Amino acid sequence: MAPRVILGVTAGIAAYKACELLRRLTETGHDVWVVPTPDALRFVGEATWAALSGHPVRTDAWTGADQVPHVRLGRSADLVIVAPATADLLARAAAGMADDLLTATLLTARCPVLYAPAMHTEMWEHPATRANVALLRDRGAIVLDPASGRLTGADSGVGRLPEPGEIYAAAMRVLARGAGGLGQDMAGRKVVVSAGGTREELDPVRFLGNWSSGRQGYAFAETAVARGAKVTLVAANVALPDPAGARVIPVTSALEMRDVMLAEAADADAVVMAAAVADFRPAVRSAAKIKKDGSQPAPIGLVRNPDILAELSVQRSAAADAPGALPGAPRPGQVIVGFAAETEPDLAGSRAKLARKGCDLLVVNRVGNGLAFGTSDNEAVVVGSDGSQTEIPRAPKEVLADTVWDLVAPRLRSKVALRRPSSGIKCGRKRSSEGAFDCVPATGDMIMDKLRASLPGNNIEPVQKEKGVSWHVASSPPSRSLRVIRTRWPTRSVMPSSTP
Repeated sequence: MAPRVILGVTAGIAAYKACELLRRLTETGHDVWVVPTPDALRFVGEATWAALSGHPVRTDAWTGADQVPHVRLGRSADLVIVAPATADLLARAAAGMADDLLTATLLTARCPVLYAPAMHTEMWEHPATRANVALLRDRGAIVLDPASGRLTGADSGVGRLPEPGEIYAAAMRVLARGAGGLGQDMAGRKVVVSAGGTREELDPVRFLGNWSSGRQGYAFAETAVARGAKVTLVAANVALPDPAGARVIPVTSALEMRDVMLAEAADADAVVMAAAVADFRPAVRSAAKIKKDGSQPAPIGLVRNPDILAELSVQRSAAADAPGALPGAPRPGQVIVGFAAETEPDLAGSRAKLARKGCDLLVVNRVGNGLAFGTSDNEAVVVGSDGSQTEIPRAPKEVLADTVWDLVAPRLRSKVALRRPSSGIKCGRKRSSEGAFDCVPATGDMIMDKLRASLPGNNIEPVQKEKGVSWHVASSPPSRSLRVIRTRWPTRSVMPSSTP
């Protein structure tokens, strides 16, 4: 039976792009019912939606009331997509309103719901919209971040509807994962992903490089965004459009990538080194083009490039062992994923490489002869530092990325933190199964209430100290993964947060 998809369309100029999304869905065998808002028909007419979907189009619950459409549509759907999702629709959905057929369908749907926002930058950045998006995500909805580019009129900025192909790809990932969809299991996490292939200049016009297209790294970025993560993508010589919702930092060489990756990994929860980094670079770069003069060219001397993956692991270990590490230092609970592109994969050798690099997971994939580089699919075996082994059969690169994120998510250590206030509090971190939050007595009652609400199941006891109160938090069961921030100076507000 064909998956049933409800395509909600709201009143935005980007509504015409939903026609392309509808075409992709129907051409791949999905049973699509279009539910526009009344004002959406000002942009694209009812006849267009009916012709492209093959189903009648309704905007209210009164038409065909005998069939109870506002309940039937939601109950029968395998996926609901709202594209474009305007600020008005996001607000009404967050408030649980049901004043048209689309919002009523959203309330009755028991399947994953995917929103693709589109609006002007000021509307997207407004605190009300941000709060509505956060609330929808907390409830389990998938809200893609908008793209950046040309908006209505002469305006440009963040708020552009992601391209239909990106929305379609996200929808296919959700459907592939069944009724659970793509949960926000990485919400609030910062992840750093490298992609592409580095280039090592020989002269101003030539370089040593590889065939990496960056598709796999971009798939990691796109899927992490869909799962709620804050994504930084370090892209080496990639000709792909920037993934919606990801911050992209372009680099060229291995040395540039090393500097950026080490800096960006400083406060990251997870790092994925999917880029194909050159092992060697020319020892000398010619300032001018090397020309043919009839004689044999001089041999090209090579020097080894730094091992970025190994350095990331060393940086993490150093942070874990350093006493009183400052905020912004690499996180001891960080999960690091490496890649091993092999023409002849050897699992025993891969496990040795995993141990040598010091990462948590190593994705071993076969390359060459039309495999991996430049293709839309991939296959791999993921070996873990805990002895695990996960085989991923050949599938779209987005599926491989999601499978790896499935392995990363449970490895992310929970962290307990106090939100850094603006009144000059000095903070530090301690890696322990017990910790203390120091504050002045004036904030004691609030701290106790907030900590008990934020940390259910933990034993929290105040201890009077000479300059304030220490809040001892013992996790149950004890865990080495507790992150503690100690406040030392008076403040009016010290707010615990579940966001690391």
